Amino acid sequence: MLTIETGRLLLTQLAGRDAEFIRGLLNEPSFIRNIGDRGVRTAEDALRYITDGPVASYARHGFGLLRVGLRDDDTPIGICGVLKRDTLPEPDLGFSLLPAYWSNGYAHEAASAVMCHAREVLGLGRVLAIVSPDNEPSIRLLGKLGFRFEQMIRLGDDACELRLFASLP
Repeated sequence: MLTIETGRLLLTQLAGRDAEFIRGLLNEPSFIRNIGDRGVRTAEDALRYITDGPVASYARHGFGLLRVGLRDDDTPIGICGVLKRDTLPEPDLGFSLLPAYWSNGYAHEAASAVMCHAREVLGLGRVLAIVSPDNEPSIRLLGKLGFRFEQMIRLGDDACELRLFASLP
């Protein structure tokens, strides 16, 4: 099982034990507004989300969203990782934290560690990121991580327009 450690955080693969945490995170108004409604309402929905999403991605690609926990007591505070979407040509960085943990540098710490792992261990070159046009905190974070805006895109015919960023090796 993959574990990435930072000064304050432990990033680990999501598993069934995280179902209730994932249910809560994915139903946060900020998650729904900035990322989208994943329709996860019950613990069973959350378990299916974990199994069909991150766990399947670990097996298929060797990477996926990771659980972000506080190093001191392993309290789960968010998710962060690299995804491979059928709708994008390269892998992309994804992250979301519970609002109680915003503005403490945790997202930057987690995303920096994920990007270091992506480059040094996974050997990924170009990594993308997609962001809602008005999600200024995430746009600022991507800038700090070295991502640059490329263009506006839609991931489907009926999808909302998103900002596409890229980080080069």
